[in-house]
Amino acid sequence: MSLPAAFVSVILIWSTTPLAIKWSAMGVGFSFAVFSRMAIGALLCVALLVMLRIRFPLHRRACLSYLASGLSMFGTMVLTYWSSQYVSSGMISVLFGLSPLITSLGAALWLKEEAITPSKIAGMLLGLAGLVLVFRGGFDLGNGAIVGLVALFIAVVLQSFGLVWIKWIKDDSPPLAMTLGTLMVALPLFLLVWWLADGHWPARLPEQAVAATVYLGVFGSVLGFTLYYYMIKHMQAGRIALITLVTPVLALLLGHGMNNETVLPHVWVGMVSIALGLCLHRWGGRWLA
Repeated sequence: MSLPAAFVSVILIWSTTPLAIKWSAMGVGFSFAVFSRMAIGALLCVALLVMLRIRFPLHRRACLSYLASGLSMFGTMVLTYWSSQYVSSGMISVLFGLSPLITSLGAALWLKEEAITPSKIAGMLLGLAGLVLVFRGGFDLGNGAIVGLVALFIAVVLQSFGLVWIKWIKDDSPPLAMTLGTLMVALPLFLLVWWLADGHWPARLPEQAVAATVYLGVFGSVLGFTLYYYMIKHMQAGRIALITLVTPVLALLLGHGMNNETVLPHVWVGMVSIALGLCLHRWGGRWLA
C-alpha cells in the first residue's frame, strides 16, 4: 500500500476507534472488552501470517521492538479503556491530538530528527493551552471526568514515547509480524488485568458490544496497527503523529451524532488551540521563512 493510502486509512480507523471503545465496554466491563479485542487481533494475525507465509523474526532487535511496542500498547490501551467509563469518545480523540507534540519532543531529544525551534516551542505552548481548556471542560462534567482525563493524558504520553522507542530500535520486521509480536507481549498483561479487575465471563453479551469488539479486533488492532508500523518504517515519527490533527474533529462529530455526547464549548476551543499548535509546530518555521 502507498504511504498516502495508509495515512488516510489510519485516520479513518482512529477516528472511529474512540466511539467503538465506548460501545465495546457497555455491559461487559472495560477489562473484558480490551482483552477480547486483543485476543481477536492476535488470532487473526496468526492466521494471516500463516496464509501469507510472512516470516516472524525472533532476532534481538525484533524482540526488543515487540517488547517496546507491547508495553506501550498495554499501558495506553488499559488507561484509555478505563477512562472511557468517565469521558466521551470525543474527549479521548482530542487528548490524543496532543501526541504529535509529545512525540516530536521525544524525537528531537532521542532521535535527533528535528531541532527544537521557537516555532515548535510556540506550537507546544498552544497545545498546552488547549489541554488546559479541555480539562476545564472536564470540570463541568464532574470529578469522574477529571480522573479520566488524567488517565488519558498518561496514555497519550505512553503511546508517544513508545513510538519514539520503536523508531530508536530501528527494527525491519514485517509490519504484520510486528503487530503479532506486540500483541504477544501485551495479551498476557491484558488477561492479568481482566482477571484482577473482574475475572468472570459476562452474564450477557450485548450485540452492540460484540460488534464493536470485533470491529476493533479486526480493523483497530490488526489493520490499524499493521499500517501504523508500516508508516513507522518509512516516515518520521513527528509526521506519523500528525494523523491526530484530523481525527479529533471526526471523532467529536461521530460521538455527538451517533452517541448523543455533549461537546462543551471549552472542548471545541481547546481542540482548535491544539490543532493550531500542531500546525505552528509542524509548519511554523516554513511560514516564518
